[in-house]
Amino acid sequence: MHKKKQQSALQMRMHQLIFSACVPRLIQIAARLGIADLLVDGPKTPAALARQLKVQPAHLARMLRTLASVGLFAEGAGGRFRLTPLARTLCTDGPNSLNHWARVSNNPFAWKAFGDLEYALTTGGRPFDHVHGLSLFEYLQQNPAKERGFSQAMASLSVTNNNAVARAYPFGRFARIVDVGGAHGHLLATVLRRFRRIEGVLYDQPQVIAKAAESGFITAADVRDRCETVGGDFFEGVPHGADAYLVKHVIHDWDDDQSVRLLRNCRDALAPGGRVLVIEHVISKGNGPDIGKLMDITMMAVTGGMERTAEEFRGLLTRAKLKFTRVIPTSSLVSIVEAVKS
Repeated sequence: MHKKKQQSALQMRMHQLIFSACVPRLIQIAARLGIADLLVDGPKTPAALARQLKVQPAHLARMLRTLASVGLFAEGAGGRFRLTPLARTLCTDGPNSLNHWARVSNNPFAWKAFGDLEYALTTGGRPFDHVHGLSLFEYLQQNPAKERGFSQAMASLSVTNNNAVARAYPFGRFARIVDVGGAHGHLLATVLRRFRRIEGVLYDQPQVIAKAAESGFITAADVRDRCETVGGDFFEGVPHGADAYLVKHVIHDWDDDQSVRLLRNCRDALAPGGRVLVIEHVISKGNGPDIGKLMDITMMAVTGGMERTAEEFRGLLTRAKLKFTRVIPTSSLVSIVEAVKS
């Protein structure tokens, strides 16, 4: 009897894993509709929410019930749903909001790549390119509205990480830093704001740099006089002579050969005694849960890149003629992999 109960429990667990595929899509819809914002003032019934959102109340109730079963919202007296602490991360104006990230990470254009994930397993190719006919970054260039959403998502995802990175590393030792592939400058602005004597360079593709000022990170009054913007291709080179090169959530977009090329460019540009700081998820050993392992599959499907272990980072850095010195954990999901010229 015990064996039968154990087998039944395993089957139930597997059912939960299989059917949970719908949850990310439900989160994306909840984020896009702004349901969390509508519940900030107190619980509401699905009917009341449906009137505000102009959706079907019965279908919305089923969706909310499912999200409540995984801790996102909670149903109380009178069938009214309320915010949970987890749901508050979907509010659009919170300091730790993940609303924009939830919208983009579960967008249909990305899900098409996941639907073709076996293509990566059988060919080693990129599913996103296979289903769309072009790479993610080419796709975003051709779809400005989606590029704006993607940039907002990256900023949303980075807020907590950036503060943690700025607290974890002694950036005050540097006079000039370059944020390589820094998008709209959310990390660079955070570091410049915390360390008032540093000057910074935001370096990314020209079309990204052209829109950076609109986001407001590098044009804030307390950082704009210390921040320069430069457009270019980091596979061809990076601005020379800085004391540190920050490479955050960039290496994981690329394969080993491309990553080594980027890192070599940073190495060649370093001022004497400088540092290259790779800021990424560092996958932990063992079988335990690790968000980096899930992110790794996302990279496999969408960009063709990967998340890496500490040893894999060491290997990349060695190939780039850099010496791996240490991994510095932060209070967020990312760590700082530090390297110097070998």
